[in-house]
Amino acid sequence: QVQLVESGGGLVQAGGSLRLSCAASGRTFSGYAVGWFRQAPGKERQFVAAISWSVGRTTYAESVTGRFTISRDNAKNTVYLQVNSLKPEDTGVYYCARRTAYGLGSAPYQYDSWGQGTQVTVSS
Repeated sequence: QVQLVESGGGLVQAGGSLRLSCAASGRTFSGYAVGWFRQAPGKERQFVAAISWSVGRTTYAESVTGRFTISRDNAKNTVYLQVNSLKPEDTGVYYCARRTAYGLGSAPYQYDSWGQGTQVTVSS
């Protein structure tokens, strides 16, 4: 089964930016969807963005639309999440997940493979 490894998180001040990466090993993302979720301590995992690997169709949570951008690099088998204009409420562990379907699901249960996450902390 595919293994996902997130990276790129860190500590930034409000208004700052980061580029998160999700690298896949084993099975590629081809033909499926990849999503980003985030989770703050004690809270539910929350949908952030998703992308279809083949054509690059994207969808975003309303709270991040205009600030976050999801993209993919076919050659590197990697999905990115560019996070701009960060707010303290964006703080959390960001997870990359693969869905074995073409649709851009926004619910955690729709995804079957998850990485370990990368921490994003936004200070005020």
